[in-house]
Amino acid sequence: MEFAQYISKRVQIFDRIKAQQEKKESEKIKIKTVHGEYSGMSYETTPFIVSKELNPNHKELLVARVNQELFDVHRPLEKDSVVEFLTFADEDGKKVFWHSSAHILGEACENTFSCHLCLGPPTESGFFYEMEMDRAVTPEDYKPLKKEMKKILKENQRFERLVMTKSELLEMFADNPLKVELIQEKVQDRSTVYRCGPLIDFCLGPHIPSTGLVKAIEVLHNSSSFFLGDSNRPVLQRVYGISFPSKEEMAQHLALLEEAKKNNHRKIGSDLDLFFFSPMSPGSCFFLPKGAFVYNALMTLMREHYKKKDFKEVITPNVYTNELWKISGHLEKYKEDMFCFQADNTEMALKPMNCPGHCLLFEHLSCSYRDLPLRLADFGVLHRNEVSGALTGLTRVRRFQQDDAHIFLSSDMVAQEIQLCLDFLEEVYSLLGFEYSVCLSTRPEKYIGKVEVWDSAEAQLKQALENSGINWSINPGDGAFYGPKIDISVRDALGRKHQCGTVQLDFQLPERFDLKFASAEGSPARPVMIHRAILGSVERMTGILLEHYKGRLPPWLNPNQVMVIPITGGEADYAKEVKQELHAMEVSVDLSECTLNKKILNAEKARYSYIIIVGKKEAERKEVSVRNLKDGKTIVLPLSQAHRMISETIRRRLPQPADGLKYATKEGGSTLPVHLSQALVCLEKIVASIKEKFIETFKIKRV
Repeated sequence: MEFAQYISKRVQIFDRIKAQQEKKESEKIKIKTVHGEYSGMSYETTPFIVSKELNPNHKELLVARVNQELFDVHRPLEKDSVVEFLTFADEDGKKVFWHSSAHILGEACENTFSCHLCLGPPTESGFFYEMEMDRAVTPEDYKPLKKEMKKILKENQRFERLVMTKSELLEMFADNPLKVELIQEKVQDRSTVYRCGPLIDFCLGPHIPSTGLVKAIEVLHNSSSFFLGDSNRPVLQRVYGISFPSKEEMAQHLALLEEAKKNNHRKIGSDLDLFFFSPMSPGSCFFLPKGAFVYNALMTLMREHYKKKDFKEVITPNVYTNELWKISGHLEKYKEDMFCFQADNTEMALKPMNCPGHCLLFEHLSCSYRDLPLRLADFGVLHRNEVSGALTGLTRVRRFQQDDAHIFLSSDMVAQEIQLCLDFLEEVYSLLGFEYSVCLSTRPEKYIGKVEVWDSAEAQLKQALENSGINWSINPGDGAFYGPKIDISVRDALGRKHQCGTVQLDFQLPERFDLKFASAEGSPARPVMIHRAILGSVERMTGILLEHYKGRLPPWLNPNQVMVIPITGGEADYAKEVKQELHAMEVSVDLSECTLNKKILNAEKARYSYIIIVGKKEAERKEVSVRNLKDGKTIVLPLSQAHRMISETIRRRLPQPADGLKYATKEGGSTLPVHLSQALVCLEKIVASIKEKFIETFKIKRV
């Protein structure tokens, strides 16, 4: 069938089924909002009508939340309802806006490429649409796609929702094999489609009222992907985009993206000699000495907390037989993401996670109730078989380590232990300088165990979150296959979200491994298991921190802590003495033939926390000039006080180099504005040069 015929047939089926659907009998209903109550009629009154009457921000309305479910604003209410009005400022409102923008992109792709659309979801930072077509998308395609999208915005196409049976859906999308497979897999009896213009897409919605509410839209980049993430399935083309309800917001976002490009962790890693990747080991990072310093500093931080919070560190194997993964359920649910191989005629796999091994460890310990909660921590190396197209520097790798921990406890300890996990998380994230958001992810489509056990686990996590007092949201269906989880996303300096920490409640693995502990009554009892990570992947956290701080890490994390620069060769010995005094830190001395200004510039490019200048005066007085330390000023301190200031800043993990000034006594310290300090340094150099010339000219003997 010609593509134009496919589009025409799709529209005809939509119009036919829409005309066949009967109007339902209406009755009076009560509608509650934060702005007041409204009396309406079922199957007639819409959230849009109520908003227009009551909502002072009606012009910004994008979508409604009706009885806790997202709802199209033009969809009639069916019963008494509590209605919330959402805008782009709301997280759910933004997701719906970007989901609708994905449909706009999908329509543009159909018009431009005559392609078979697959999936077009919102993401944390925009949206994408993936499609099957007879060639690859290239950057040259962006301009015609943008032109098509702008045309769709100008037409202000209305989003229409239609409920269809499974057989009707299969008839509508019979010529798109990707959609047919999705419908066969996901639809039981009936589902919905959404139409805007000629595009009709199999979609649960909801959507914004019309395309005209999108005032700015852009194509960002493209990539390839596999259908349903399976490398054995067709290769799809994926186009990413971003949109906003105003051109000003788009301009701000594009400026942030340019800033992000400048501070991409891969560029910073290369510039600062932190790490590199090799095609000889795809998806696995080589950490150079300076990168290893950052990596180890993060693990040291966690180990110090572990000691205070009664976590016991363990070391477990990297390779297990597949019998372990069968018991845990990973072989059935996770095999495609594992590295499996055969050895000694036995099927084996590199571990993608530590939890099954920790179950074996708990079983070996033969614990009693007195040993609980048992907190086991493990920095073991993990391997996951990520598809090559998903590998992105440190943020998505195949070989990594986590600050992984598993807590075994009795069911009556769960609420308190979850609270301790959340407190632990707050301590670490506040130290790292992150704001964060918390989300409860519930039972997914593919899960193991009984529904009633899942319901109990979800209820306990909800209660713990309520007791914590922190703001949280629900992410339905995004839990792990073995249990619900609390996902924690940090927000970096550019406002981007990164999912790092997690707290997962697991009733399944203790059941599968038949784990028991001796209860107070002496009878065997089943423990509960909590999976907990705060940094998550140490590789990923390193990349996030490099971008968050634009490479200028806090002194305790910085492998370039102190650079000592002598003004002339005559101060080289004193510069070495300064280095020796600060030997417990990461200190370098620049004894090159470069000019003073070039040395300073090189140190600034390397993002040193402290740049120390030493001239003849400093050498005589056993002082140092710490450049640009605070408020653009250079501070002159006795060497012993500078040592104390820097060491306390690092030991206390203070965020800024100048934060340790209070630990250096003020006696003997002085500050000069940067321009005066630089002038004095240059003047000192000139005087020293004139003195040398004078001695040479008049052949004066040195004493």
